[in-house]
Amino acid sequence: MKYFLMGGFGSAILLYGMSLVYGLTGTTTIAEIAAQAAQAPLLDNPALLAALGMMIAAFCFKVAVAPFHFWTPDVYEGAPTPVTAFMSVGPKAAGFAVFGRVMVSGFPMFADHWSGLLATLALLTMAVGNITALSQTSIKRMLAYSAIAHAGYALLGIMAGTPAGLSATMNYLLFYGFMNMGAFAILILLSSSGAHHESLDDYRGLAKNHPLAAVLMLIFMFSLTGIPPTAGFIGKFYLLKAALEAGFTGTVIGAVIFSTISAWYYLRVVRYMYMSDPTGELEFSYSPGISAVLGLALLGVVGLGLFPGSILGRAASALLGQ
Repeated sequence: MKYFLMGGFGSAILLYGMSLVYGLTGTTTIAEIAAQAAQAPLLDNPALLAALGMMIAAFCFKVAVAPFHFWTPDVYEGAPTPVTAFMSVGPKAAGFAVFGRVMVSGFPMFADHWSGLLATLALLTMAVGNITALSQTSIKRMLAYSAIAHAGYALLGIMAGTPAGLSATMNYLLFYGFMNMGAFAILILLSSSGAHHESLDDYRGLAKNHPLAAVLMLIFMFSLTGIPPTAGFIGKFYLLKAALEAGFTGTVIGAVIFSTISAWYYLRVVRYMYMSDPTGELEFSYSPGISAVLGLALLGVVGLGLFPGSILGRAASALLGQ
């Protein structure tokens, strides 16, 4: 109900902003909106800025950017784990694709207005996500706040307002999809016996009884932290590079600090698995489906971390129609 009601408000605000843009420009085509908005009568029109502000607020809700993130932890924790895994990747990637294209292609003439706003929101999102995740004892809820923090990182590319930044955002979301799906697949695996094993205490001594699952979880946690040579490191590197080239030095420094903070709660899972004694015997089996997901996630995290050049640069050309 929380997601339904807040989503309804978000969609209504987005639609109202779009209707104002259509009323002012007479078109819904992004390229034509950019051409119309760059002309003198609309360039100084406060109604167009108000419409843009409404659209930004609605997009931020869709991708769980603070302070529009309050639905995320409860919805992620309450939903079945496979649904949570999909929601943390699919809708977020689609939302950022639309968000980036509207900002970079539709309203580049207002970049001085929205880039600074997005920089503030990115820092706020990283702060809320990473700091709140420190106190979580449920891995599922920890990954929910982690998803909020990663939305802040992904926002860095859109904030830059360049094709390189947009490409970095979409590539990062691809990398995030592999590592996050892998982490959620481990949660599903541990709960395959029927009991919910989502607490940190359930992972105590996992390496002693199930070394393969522990190694896979370690790799996914390293990638979410941004430790090389995983895909998470490559993704964050290009995001920070795009933001730095756009002149957001302070925001980049903040992102590095918050990324360092995230290492505490990600590596805490590793410590529980490798440096604690098991509290009980976990029984689970690798089904063909979960084995395929884990194999694909591992291939993506390690393969794209070692050989990222095959996909970098393609996202912006696809999104911007170049």
